[in-house]
Formats: sequence, C-alpha cells, structure tokens
Amino acid sequence: MPVTLHVWRVPPRRVGSALLRLARRRVPPGVTFAKFLGTASGFRPGEADLTRYAAVTVSSGPVELPEWERLASASARVELDPLHSRGTWSGREPFTGGTGHRSGGLTLALTRARLRPARAMTFWRAIPPVVEELHAAPGLLAYFGMGEAPIGWQGTVSLWSDAADLARFAYRQPEHRAVIARTPTDRWYAEELFARFAVREISGDRAVLGWRSVDVGAGGESGR
Repeated sequence: MPVTLHVWRVPPRRVGSALLRLARRRVPPGVTFAKFLGTASGFRPGEADLTRYAAVTVSSGPVELPEWERLASASARVELDPLHSRGTWSGREPFTGGTGHRSGGLTLALTRARLRPARAMTFWRAIPPVVEELHAAPGLLAYFGMGEAPIGWQGTVSLWSDAADLARFAYRQPEHRAVIARTPTDRWYAEELFARFAVREISGDRAVLGWRSVDVGAGGESGR
C-alpha cells in the first residue's frame, strides 16, 4: 500500500499551535496507519527543530492534511512504494507489500526505535562516529531525525540517489557496521523498525527535507 512522508516548516510564531496539533494526532479517515512526528536537524539529543514537523501515512488514496498546510510556511511530500520492512512500530507492521530490491532510482530509508531507558546512554555514545560517516556518504541527498518524543522514541529519514548508495553506507561503512554488530548484544531497543522505499514522486519545497546541493534530475523515479 502506498506510503506518504509529509514534512512542514512552520514559522516561529506558530510553533505552539504546531505542538498542540502534534499532541492531538488526529488521523484522517481512510488512513490505515499514521504517525505525527517532531523532527531534528540531526540524530542526537539536543538537535530538535521546533519549526519542522512530519507525518508518515499509509492509505490506498491521497492523504490531505489541510490543518497542517494552513500552519506551514513551506511543505514537501514524498510519495513512496515499500520495498522492504523489518520490525514493528507501536506493535504493528505498517509497511507491507514490499517488492524487494530495486536496481536504481531515488531510495528512502526510514528507521524507528524505542530505546530501553537503561541502555540509552551507551547508545548515544555510539552514535557520533556514525553521524560523521553519514555526512560524508556518497549519494546522500537529504536526512533528518524524527520522533514521537524528544528522548527515547526516535528515528531517521534519509534520501539517497540510488539504492546502491544506501547499501554501501548501511553495510560497508565501518562505524555503521560496528553499531549494527553491537545491537543484539547491547540490546538498545525495546522495539525497532527499518524500512526501505522507492521514491515515486517528490513535490513541494525540497529545502524542508534538508536537501543537499546535489540534484539528480526530474520525472518519476528521479524524484520530481
């Protein structure tokens, strides 16, 4: 079933209204799964961005969120087709019907985890080297942190020019591989999910996504 990532930039004077709306989390009719999220400029505590908010929705048809659009000064939508998903989010497997691997085209990775409180500090100490690797990763087009709460319930969104670039970062970069290897023994997560999507279309202001200077073209899989 199609998935949509919605991202909004709100002016500072409307942050209070955005936080109130985030707390209400009203799910539109016909949506089978929805999460409304705060975001961060990076993936570590203390990097929260109170002027940017996101939602992930799963629905058989277009999802409109006019109350968020009215608050926003800029917005972007990323229409996605699931490729692969492993794990659960709030006890559910929301991104079913994946088609497996793709040979090329824009790819989005979404991670989500609920940290065990007793393990959180060791997790945060392990993250900085991975973040440094990510910043330098070839093919990375955009990234930001997101979560349902400021601490302990967090995730990441990253957009890549090609599935191969994502795979190289995920499985060949030494610091990231080291964190993956530690996950079963350190038991950081009470719940975790990793999902990969083909990007069908990007609309709106890409700057809201934290788009980097490299662009990859237009049309369909290229991301326009």
